[in-house]
Amino acid sequence: MSFNDLQKVLDARKKQSLYRRREVLQSPQGSSIKIDGKKLLNFSANDYLGLANHPEVVASFKLAADEFGVGGGSSHLVNGHSYHHHQLELEIAEFCGRSRALLFCSGYMANVGVINALVSKGDEVFQDKLNHASLLDGGLLSGATFRRYLHDDAASLEAKLTRSKAAKKLVVSDAVFSMDGNIANLPKLVDVTSRHDAWLMIDDAHGIGCIGDTGGGCSEKYRLNEQQVPVLIGTLGKAFGTSGAFVAGSDALIETLIQFARTYIYTTSMPPAIAAATRTSLSIVKKESWRREHLAQLIAQFTLGCHKLGVVLLPSITPIQPIMIGSAQVAMQASENLKALGVQVKAIRAPTVAVGQARLRVTLSAAHTENDIKKLLSALALVFKEMNIEYTHRTT
Repeated sequence: MSFNDLQKVLDARKKQSLYRRREVLQSPQGSSIKIDGKKLLNFSANDYLGLANHPEVVASFKLAADEFGVGGGSSHLVNGHSYHHHQLELEIAEFCGRSRALLFCSGYMANVGVINALVSKGDEVFQDKLNHASLLDGGLLSGATFRRYLHDDAASLEAKLTRSKAAKKLVVSDAVFSMDGNIANLPKLVDVTSRHDAWLMIDDAHGIGCIGDTGGGCSEKYRLNEQQVPVLIGTLGKAFGTSGAFVAGSDALIETLIQFARTYIYTTSMPPAIAAATRTSLSIVKKESWRREHLAQLIAQFTLGCHKLGVVLLPSITPIQPIMIGSAQVAMQASENLKALGVQVKAIRAPTVAVGQARLRVTLSAAHTENDIKKLLSALALVFKEMNIEYTHRTT
């Protein structure tokens, strides 16, 4: 295959309405953003608590940049592990109710690094069919025998575990599924994995900060401790509004990762100022419970509004509220028509989701107001009517 053939592949993707294009953001993240000089209501970010441009978080970043400079300078194991990195790890561990925590530069690096440090050839890794790409890639790269069980189906998982002869078995699942918005039945996963002497790894990227009484995520929602969920992953670029990720668990887990997780060992640490800013956002997450309460109210307002319009959502109580469209072309056009009305809702298409399951992925934030939700609902009603998009059901 020559480089000329690459263009043919790209052209084919365009014809299938699957081509991806970047937009240049001209403003900070927030309830509204600016793209191409136009102000848009922003319903496509993962800034669930509205902290990405919080003045206290920004101030902490600036102060730490003056103190520590910009770059981490080297890996954590050389001399890139700053005071703010260390304190953030201690504070995250306490927040999650775990013995220790370890920082990674991204959720992708955390997931790949952890799975590859824990299992290898001769072991088996079991993953939910709808897991995030980083989890799937981590499993495939590990060399372990790779198994996929039906989405959020404990019986399917148990059947595969029952047939396993591997000495080490790692079960991996998202806590909140990023494209569907539903929460995994973690208690059932805990029950199945414990009965089959398997380890359970949960990626709570979209739950940490906004799920649970104090924002401790889905483990807090289900009251699951370190023994029940021994490997807990969280990201910092969503509800915390900064960047990076962490793994939380036992002392033995963290020391194992420090010794064997290549994506931790062989990369420069995140900028110390990011760690400092995250310490501030973590303190806000803990003390400002009104953000989660307001977000829950907005989710209820949006889901009720969609029900009244006859717009069917996938079942979700999280800030991720997908509207199933089906056709990639129709989803793209609906997204463009919403943008023309001043509302940013991105279309999600294959291969992120299965072919024929394209959707509008609405994400809500505590930074939104009730009036913002009303504008979104009005725009959706207008676009669906103009495009003659059929609803699965209509209310009378």
